[in-house]
Amino acid sequence: MTRLIQGDRDGAVPHSYDGRVEVNSNDKGFRGTTILAVRRDNHVVVAGDGQVTMKDTIMKHHAKKVRKIYNDRIIVGLAGATADALNLYERFEGKLERFNGNITRSAVELAKDWRTDKYLRRLEAILVAVDSDHLFLISGNGDVIEPDEGVLGIGSGGAYAQAAAIALIRHTNLDARTIAAAAMKIAAGLCIYTNEDITIEEIN
Repeated sequence: MTRLIQGDRDGAVPHSYDGRVEVNSNDKGFRGTTILAVRRDNHVVVAGDGQVTMKDTIMKHHAKKVRKIYNDRIIVGLAGATADALNLYERFEGKLERFNGNITRSAVELAKDWRTDKYLRRLEAILVAVDSDHLFLISGNGDVIEPDEGVLGIGSGGAYAQAAAIALIRHTNLDARTIAAAAMKIAAGLCIYTNEDITIEEIN
């Protein structure tokens, strides 16, 4: 189970969520991305592959979809159409500046804007944001989701990477960075829209 921080169930905020995030199945922008966040022993990392795909063509091999922001205290990973993802990133960074780096408040306020703003609702993107204490997924449905196990995957190979990372956490003593790197390579071996040119950012 995962925790839903912000939702639209008649204004209520449920205590749990089934983990599914609805994304437009016709959105080709999501096919060029796998993002994985892993937390273990007070150490958090976010990994992203470098492939950008347009329909059946690989357009770029070394894209950087993961970056540190707000004085390197927060890491974001972006999936979706490139322009929309960058727009979302800039808006989230603005929220962090407004709320003095409070990632929970910033995530919730961004999700509220995404739900109510007609322009934002058309953005084909999804965002993972983490700091030393929190790991959030911010969806286009206006949900802010925090997983219980400290592992979150999004994008075309996200489910593969997340499953591999959970298995490694449950059955090994590997550190978060090693788990993320191994899980991303597993995803790259299964998902044709994901490559092994992996960027990893971490917060100790």
